[in-house]
Amino acid sequence: MSNFAIDVDDLSVQKKQKILLGSVSFRVEQGAIVGLLGPSGAGKTTLMRTLMGIQIPTAGKVEVLGKNAGDKANRSKIGYVTQAPSVYGDLTVKQNLSYFATLVGADKKAVAAAIKKVRLHGKDKQLVATLSGGERTRVSLAVALLGDPELLVLDEPTVGLDPILRRDLWKIFSEMARDGKTLIISSHVMDEAEHCEQLLLVRDSVLLWNEGKDKLLNTTNESSVEDAFIKLMEAEK
Repeated sequence: MSNFAIDVDDLSVQKKQKILLGSVSFRVEQGAIVGLLGPSGAGKTTLMRTLMGIQIPTAGKVEVLGKNAGDKANRSKIGYVTQAPSVYGDLTVKQNLSYFATLVGADKKAVAAAIKKVRLHGKDKQLVATLSGGERTRVSLAVALLGDPELLVLDEPTVGLDPILRRDLWKIFSEMARDGKTLIISSHVMDEAEHCEQLLLVRDSVLLWNEGKDKLLNTTNESSVEDAFIKLMEAEK
């Protein structure tokens, strides 16, 4: 088994005759922030679902935290936040977290710590339905943190948020990485790459890049990740 947080080798995912991912290989160090970037429909969500063990690979190796993807031993070690907030609007922030804490076996201290971590300790008695979009995202993130996971997989958590909320979320993500947690964060916004140590650039089910931002810019001789990504796509034609 691998010592990496994530070790993917020659992964392919096919549904009927459609290739969702083709020959994807990459590794992720523990404690890294990885940006999974690409346009809608590129294969980002399929890759995240495969890491979670929800999507079954057609071929290849997928190891997460030293286990095969989907291994029962990892269920308490991985937090997954989907695009749509997975919390109840008719419950307060604290009621939501208390409910999910019961499911994962977390105590009251874990609930309080998660609320504080996402900076919602002043709104713990507020109904989720009355929160802003960014605040609801933070509630979902708090739920994912209840079991103190080693790996967080976040599906476009900053999309649609204003610049200040995006900045605040990235501060939270950076703090988590400093605490040793590994984060996979998907987005179709290229400037999100500024916050990431490693970039996975996906287009049409193909992994075009798996390195850091500086190397990407140097290799393509471009000044922005977006222009570099466009050059990579053009080179694939």
